[in-house]
Formats: sequence, C-alpha cells, structure tokens
Amino acid sequence: MTELLPAQTRMSEVSLDVADLEAMTQFYSDVLLLERLDEADGTVRLGRGGRELVALRHRPDLPKGERRTAGLFHTALLHPDAETLATVLASVAMRHPELYTGSGDHLVSQAFYLDDPEGNGVELYVDRPRSEWTWHNGQVAMDTLWLDPNAFLAEHLTDASREYLETAPDRRPALAGTGAQVVGHVHLKVGQTARAKDFYVDALGFEVTAELPGALFVSAGGYHHHMAMNTWGTAGVGLRAPGLGLGRVAIEVPTIGDVLAAASRLRGRGLEVALDAGPDAARLGVDDPWGNRVEVATPTA
Repeated sequence: MTELLPAQTRMSEVSLDVADLEAMTQFYSDVLLLERLDEADGTVRLGRGGRELVALRHRPDLPKGERRTAGLFHTALLHPDAETLATVLASVAMRHPELYTGSGDHLVSQAFYLDDPEGNGVELYVDRPRSEWTWHNGQVAMDTLWLDPNAFLAEHLTDASREYLETAPDRRPALAGTGAQVVGHVHLKVGQTARAKDFYVDALGFEVTAELPGALFVSAGGYHHHMAMNTWGTAGVGLRAPGLGLGRVAIEVPTIGDVLAAASRLRGRGLEVALDAGPDAARLGVDDPWGNRVEVATPTA
C-alpha cells in the first residue's frame, strides 16, 4: 500500500459556511477579484480561470464560531506573479483597508494577510522560485521577516492594474496573470500538533516539511507546505462545535487509485471514511481529530 500522497497532489477548493452570502460573495469577487463561477442551492462558487477556489455556503442558522476553537486559520491564495498579487493587494487597500492584518517574507514566499468580513483568515501570496528555497535534513527554511506592503505595491503595481481597479467591478474582464491562481495551502487551528501529525502525515500521507513551536507544516511532492496546523491560540481544544467558518478542505490527487490508497490508510487507523468511487472519479471524506472536514478527490471535469 502506498504510504504517501502522490507528488502531483495539490489543494482544491475551501468551503466556508457564511451568514451573509451577498456580502461575502461581493468581498471575494469585487475585492479579492475572484470570478463568480456558479450559484445554486444557497452556495456560490468562486475561482479564477474556471477553477473553483472558494465555495460560500449560506448557513445563517449557524452560530458565529469562537476564535479559540479548532477550524480555519487561513485560506492561502497563491497568485501566479507579483503583479497579480499587487493588483489584489491594492484592491484590498482601496476597498477594505480595515481588514488587512499584516505581512511576511517567509523566505519561500511573500505574503499578505487579512480577514474576510466574517473573520475567516485569508493569505494572499506569491512563491519565490524553488531554486531559492533552502532545505536542511528534509525541512525547508521558513521565517517571518518584515515585508513592506507599500514598497511591494510601488515595485509591482502597474499602470494597467491601476486602470483595472478604477473600472467598475461589473465591467471588469477576468484578472489577467502569467499562470493559474490556486489555493496554495490551507492553515488550520488544532488542539495538538502531535495528533495533527498522526492524522495528516501518518494516516493521510503528507510529509513533514517544517516543525516550529506550536506549528506543523506538511506537503506532497516537495512543496514548502500544502497544509499547516497550529496551536497558537487553541492548545488543548477538542472537537469543534457547529458554527460558521470552515465547511471543508478539499485536496486533489490525480487518480482513483490515489483516493483508494488514502481511504485504506485512514481506515487502517480506525477512522470513519465516506468513500464514493466510480469508474471515472473518486472522492473520500473524513474528519480530522477536531472535526475539520477533509476531502480527497480526483479532478473534476
């Protein structure tokens, strides 16, 4: 049995349960510049270039989630180039500067942080070339150094981007870039990093790429991290109570066999796995130890 997720693994969409569907849709489309791909059954799907990145599910019946509970720390949207990232960052500065929370040069990437209107964390980032990443004994060097957002905008925001942002949202074309925008990684709040390692590494099949005080970073295929789990404000917490915020995290693997192998590993650990496998596609669903829903699936058509 294969013990690791394949090197071609990548993150797929993040689903959020939201109270105000209209306001949240407007934020992710008009401010973060994602395209509205579909709306049905109380769920709005947004993305870029036809690829779904965020799904907003209308759940006004749910209570507001507590900050000191397991769940989403942030959804990290990886931009194809610094110019595209600067455009989105400038959009945030123009429309909702009060939601901006910080920045960081992480050696492997340059990142900016904010909260959406319902308090879900968002990271906007661009990777440095892999040739500039440094590895020691299987772990990638990462840090959080000062990154000046104004200097970043001064260097990378183009006249074309300024003109784009001055256009009314309903008249803008799709945001251009030199490549696809994706969910680069997802960072979760958990109660214990050792238990997170048991689930995400030993059972699900990621590899550890970095361990910091109170945080674990994991990936497939040598990426700096596809997922991270921290206990910075949630050490010792148990199962999540129902509430707004994270609905599920989706992971994409290339083949049905990869889904079946992951299901076998998870079930071998005594975990309850929902599996839907057919001749052309497969998907599994499983809860981590804190009730964060994780799905592993083959690509959608």
